[in-house]
Amino acid sequence: MNESPEMVDTDLPVRDVVGVGFGPANLALAIAIEEHNANCAPGEQISAQFLEKQDRFGWHPGMLLDGATMQIAFPKDLVTFRNPRSAYTFFNYLFERGRLVDFVNHQTFFPTRHEFHDYLQWAAGRVGADVRYGTAVESVRGIRNSEGMIDRFEVRASDGTAVIARNVVMGAGLRERIPEWATPSMRCFHNHQFLFRIGELPTLAHQRFAVLGAGQSAAEIVQYLHANYPEAEVHSVFSRYGYSPADDSPYANRIFDPEAVDDLHGAPEVERLRLLDVHRSTNYSVVDIELINELYAKEYQERVRGRRRLFMRRASEIVSVEEGSDGIDVAVRSAVDGLTDTLACDALILATGFTPAPLEPLLGELAPAVHPPREVGRDYRLAVSPDVAAGIYLQGGTEKTHGITSSLLSNVAVRAGEILTSVVTRRGRIGTLASVNAQDTYATSEAR
Repeated sequence: MNESPEMVDTDLPVRDVVGVGFGPANLALAIAIEEHNANCAPGEQISAQFLEKQDRFGWHPGMLLDGATMQIAFPKDLVTFRNPRSAYTFFNYLFERGRLVDFVNHQTFFPTRHEFHDYLQWAAGRVGADVRYGTAVESVRGIRNSEGMIDRFEVRASDGTAVIARNVVMGAGLRERIPEWATPSMRCFHNHQFLFRIGELPTLAHQRFAVLGAGQSAAEIVQYLHANYPEAEVHSVFSRYGYSPADDSPYANRIFDPEAVDDLHGAPEVERLRLLDVHRSTNYSVVDIELINELYAKEYQERVRGRRRLFMRRASEIVSVEEGSDGIDVAVRSAVDGLTDTLACDALILATGFTPAPLEPLLGELAPAVHPPREVGRDYRLAVSPDVAAGIYLQGGTEKTHGITSSLLSNVAVRAGEILTSVVTRRGRIGTLASVNAQDTYATSEAR
């Protein structure tokens, strides 16, 4: 996939692109680069390397709950919206796994999370990318040329090695959002680590769980605990009066279309933020209606039979926790009547969402003063000082500038093509041969 790395006076290899992280977003970029290099002259190839702190490819393995399905349709995979003829489509994955006919007979657009994770691992194992697993990036430092311009970056890894990059693509992912009153522990943990932590719990002393959150992940964990711990109570704590259904209607779903990125990025900031707020029900603190109905039916049947195990602590908040040797006491306050109940639980699961990983720890003085950044180009290139000619591209953390798809899988294929197009065209402007044709599989509307 990569041409031989150029050497500079520091004796470090030079790459056109260095990707920080190798999750689905940078995997989609690696595929786009591979397809570009296979269809261009040798002098126009893009060299790339990706550094990933995990020991192998994985996508939220702690939330691969049995039966949990994707919330996006399978054509929104790593490549289809950019290049439907790609060998990396979900359809081709099914064909190679021998399940294409069976999947079609299944008559669904929404595979299980297990199957989609297997698709991502299949693609990561197939792409000819230079990926260094088990290698975290520690810093990105600008290198100035003889004219005083920063035209390259030194990317230094945790193992002490370094590589020179003409462009850095930040795909460091998300950071768990933890309430201020919570201290992560064996009994108090974020849902991102759910399957790992729940399996490490000692024998249940109280037969009781509390789950904080009103979104899809919270509801899925409530369902899982209720089904897999038949003697335990499950208390779902959320500030709403009840779970709200996700709006996945066709018109509302257009907020995830590639064209919506053009509209939102070009709109006045006030209007862009208004639209994001109006359409929060497509993604934030909402639950699939089928799961809502299933949980309601379980709760209702328990009321009929008289043995309650599922409790919806609506319009409530957790005000304090105290962990002991055999459990964790969770104080839940109702905003309706002001009363506080203390639940002796075996574990508290925080389904409290994520925030974009901060840029400052890696970029240092190159990072914007505001997080998440407000000045990001349509091609996802971070706006930095005029003396920086090298590119810093963001795979995530751009919701306020590009829309809701920033942290979702919906747009990874198209975004990868847009970033690659920008890298190729900008390289051409600084004197290296580059061409972008409308027929290229990675070319986007930006290039055309």
